[in-house]
Amino acid sequence: MKNTILFLTLLVYVVTFSQEDIKKDTLKTVKVQANNRGLKKSISGTANTTLVTSKELLKAACCNLAESFETNPSIDVNFSDALTGTKQIKMLGLTSPYIMITEENIPSVRGASQAYGLSFTPGTWVESIQITKGAGSVVNGYESISGQINTELIKPIKDIPFFLNAYGSTDSRFELNTHFNKKISDYWATSLFVHGNTRVSKNDMNDDGFLDNPLGKQFNIANRWQYSNPNTGWVSFLNLRYMNDKKQTGELDFDPDRDRLTTNYWGSEINTERIDFSSKVGYVWKDMPYQSIGFQNAFSNHNQQSYFGLNQYDIKQQSYYSNLIFNSIINNTKNKFATGLNFTYDKYSEFVNLSDVSRIDNSVGAFFEYTYDNGDKFSYILGGRLDYHNRLGAFFTPRLHVKYNPWEKGVLRFSAGRGKRAANIFAENQNLFASSRTFSILDTNGKVYGLDPEIAWNYGLSFTQSFKFFGMNADTTVDFYRTDFQNQAVVDVMNSPQQVLFYNLDGKSYANSLQLDFNLEIIKHLNLRTAYKYYDISTDYLSGSYQRPLQAKHRFFANIEFATHIVEHGRQWKFDYTLNWLGKQQLPYTASNSTEDRLPEFSPSFAVMNAQITRTFSSTFEMYIGGENIGNYRQDKAILGADNPFGPNFDTSIVYAPVFGQMYYAGLRFKIK
Repeated sequence: MKNTILFLTLLVYVVTFSQEDIKKDTLKTVKVQANNRGLKKSISGTANTTLVTSKELLKAACCNLAESFETNPSIDVNFSDALTGTKQIKMLGLTSPYIMITEENIPSVRGASQAYGLSFTPGTWVESIQITKGAGSVVNGYESISGQINTELIKPIKDIPFFLNAYGSTDSRFELNTHFNKKISDYWATSLFVHGNTRVSKNDMNDDGFLDNPLGKQFNIANRWQYSNPNTGWVSFLNLRYMNDKKQTGELDFDPDRDRLTTNYWGSEINTERIDFSSKVGYVWKDMPYQSIGFQNAFSNHNQQSYFGLNQYDIKQQSYYSNLIFNSIINNTKNKFATGLNFTYDKYSEFVNLSDVSRIDNSVGAFFEYTYDNGDKFSYILGGRLDYHNRLGAFFTPRLHVKYNPWEKGVLRFSAGRGKRAANIFAENQNLFASSRTFSILDTNGKVYGLDPEIAWNYGLSFTQSFKFFGMNADTTVDFYRTDFQNQAVVDVMNSPQQVLFYNLDGKSYANSLQLDFNLEIIKHLNLRTAYKYYDISTDYLSGSYQRPLQAKHRFFANIEFATHIVEHGRQWKFDYTLNWLGKQQLPYTASNSTEDRLPEFSPSFAVMNAQITRTFSSTFEMYIGGENIGNYRQDKAILGADNPFGPNFDTSIVYAPVFGQMYYAGLRFKIK
């Protein structure tokens, strides 16, 4: 109720505040480029990067960042468990901790926020997403192993005075997004983003006595300021953000006021409060536009209080990040470089039941990245950084990206690099708390929970060719990436269904990823996008070598989109359909469970279909309806031991397919330009 009152107050205040600006901006000319693709693969860029534009984000509900990749073949989206509805992303077959996730090139989803952080950025705030496969840039840090995802939020200088998005779905999720923007002067602009979502009804579509989706609510507000003066070369951003997210899940009859941490009914609550502040200041030399200096600073306070049945997990992370970057050239613009210094500080207050596993991490590093680009056929980026970390020690991180154009519209790329990280084994595997498994760490000599840091090398080769296919525009891409772990914090669920073991890798662990893309413009405004992915991912566990659990070896993706011609006043229809087929997946070991709580060694293959129809009535108003999992495929036995949740076989973490079944939604978007 308090959040609702605050939201309504802000709405009345800002709409009144912006009336004069709305009148001024109504007559501004708007350029519409209807044929721009939602996904753009760079031909000129050295790294293997895909740009996800705002057009692509409108092809699905995209309620938050985790749901923004449903129509993107480079990212795999899976549910992490049968209770929280949290979606987990993977790149090159590896989960999000191995991906560097940044917001405007400042690390964002890391540490305490790994499990749920992608759901803390509303989709309507996002202007674009850059997805880079393989080793990332040394400018952004040393942790990237399988790739980097950078999110750009809507810029105040370019924003419109008012935007409204309302959304509702059959799983009782309701959402409201409002953006307000004001041009203070020719150089200053500010935006206020307000987001709220809630789920109020209990759903149990598979009749196992547990909620399929959590009850919950989230309030999220951000204030952004931008200064841009082309006359002096100064640019700056200031961002302040507050987020409060509450989730409740468990048995249908669970009442947290009565049953919290008792054996009356099994239940869970996850309450997270987060405050972020960041600043970016940059200067471009007026007479030397190729030379610039930038200074980034960010502070975050992340506080999660949670319990899962009788397991308690609380984590608070206070972080400070600073990055100083200088860009210039050597002799001419074919030879560019970036150099600078990083500093990172993380204070973790972490409690697993009664165990205090708190720690402080800090690191300082220097980087240098050289870029050669002859503007024609050949370019490369060679970078390295030297870091000192109080737990990981001193280490060097090399990265290389090479691009060659052997002929017209053909692009060949190669990349190689090393990544190193400290695994936050509890924060990254919170889904395992919702089970009867005991947690055991077998190694004790390392400096992070007794474990050694994770170290991996990533190598990749990619080729893209655009061509005419029976007179139609087409392109195809083949890429292969391999990740070799020198050390890994192994999460072992293959030894026993009653425990999870953490230990340093003793043997081999690797991930091979092969992806084949074929895209075709069948006719104008009708586009087909397809991809086949093959994953060979294996780890040596104590009980033997197994395929990575809950990872399909074979996946097929298809997306077809059609848009009618834009007619008077901007009226248009848009249709979008996406198919994801997943082959069988290795499942965690359950053979020693009682018969009714056993799973087969591999899951069955299945397909999930999503679709959306959008009707644009004008350049300022549109409505959309859509459906997810419209084939209504549901995992059989998503929760083991559901009839005895405090017994030895209870486990909600073995999820390979949707739990809820069909879900339909509708919404509207309204703008004042």
